[in-house]
Amino acid sequence: MVTIHAPALPTDAVWLNVLRPLTAADLRGKVVVLDFWTYA
Repeated sequence: MVTIHAPALPTDAVWLNVLRPLTAADLRGKVVVLDFWTYA
């Protein structure tokens, strides 16, 4: 079985609805849904 590791999350990103920037370790073992959008 091949293990795939997620890349580190950016520390300078703007985070919404959290008290502090999240790390990959904070999310380990959890289901995560990422919603991306851009302003064009």
